[in-house]
Amino acid sequence: MKYHVLQKLLNYDGSQLQSLFAYKNFGLMGDSISVFRGSCRVEQDEMVDMEDVLAQDWIYSEDMLHFIVEHFELDLEKTIIRQRLLIATIKEELEKLGVKTLSRSGDDLYEEDKKLSVSISTLSPVSTLIHCGLNVSNKNTPIPTIGLANLHIQDVLSFGENVAKQYCDEVLSMRLARCKVRGVQ
Repeated sequence: MKYHVLQKLLNYDGSQLQSLFAYKNFGLMGDSISVFRGSCRVEQDEMVDMEDVLAQDWIYSEDMLHFIVEHFELDLEKTIIRQRLLIATIKEELEKLGVKTLSRSGDDLYEEDKKLSVSISTLSPVSTLIHCGLNVSNKNTPIPTIGLANLHIQDVLSFGENVAKQYCDEVLSMRLARCKVRGVQ
């Protein structure tokens, strides 16, 4: 599994959650995680989460750290588990930096009633995909939020790269764990 950290801004509108995003944009073929920073505005026509569509919600943040993960298999349940692994990895990396106030609920991170993350998993014809966005700023968000700036995370892209490395290491470790056991009868 490979990762790429984009150094320039890229705004997220939902259209980036597509198969082969990392290959088309960064030359990463195969399982990958892309990390970038930019605003987030997802309108109804790009929403993947039908619960949000039915509630007529929309997603907006002036500044977010984005992760797009792609795995080339078609097991959505396994991808949802990986999505939660990504969220747990983010929480662990924040804890290493001294942030001890967050809780995880499903695929999101909170500080009390303030939401740090947005996250969704979906299926494409050739792969499964995860998008996770972490607020950097919590200004003008449509719901109560907290941002990485509020948590005193200064170098956002370096933080994102550390998350990507840890996630890739976890995925590799799980793959290797399958290869070291013998079958039983």
